[in-house]
Amino acid sequence: MPKLLSLVVCMTLLTWLTVVAASLIRARAWTPKGLMLAFGNRDNLPEATPLAGRTQRAAANSLENLLFFAALALVAQAAGATNERVLLGAQIFLWARVVYLPVYVLGIAFVRTGVWSVSIVGLGLMVAGMV
Repeated sequence: MPKLLSLVVCMTLLTWLTVVAASLIRARAWTPKGLMLAFGNRDNLPEATPLAGRTQRAAANSLENLLFFAALALVAQAAGATNERVLLGAQIFLWARVVYLPVYVLGIAFVRTGVWSVSIVGLGLMVAGMV
């Protein structure tokens, strides 16, 4: 598999894990009652704790950013523009997201924005590598 597409798969798996973690934390699936909620339709979820809320927002942010990343990566792959700049941008994006998620979940506000900015620089490098 081409390196760029491997990075898309990695980001997709990271996003999926984040969505699953958010769901399990919100349902409190480590308790018997929470486990039943997690297996059910989640109609009566408890009020989100601050941790659950941050985890849900981090998961939503990952889904949003996966869309942009995957679109750029797939366009680059289809156009044959998988040069070093595009790959570097994709790697920066992925590793920034790996750092971003725990920083967001832990609630480290200013660092979170800085790490997010690094991921956006990665997307910018991908675009720059295609023009």
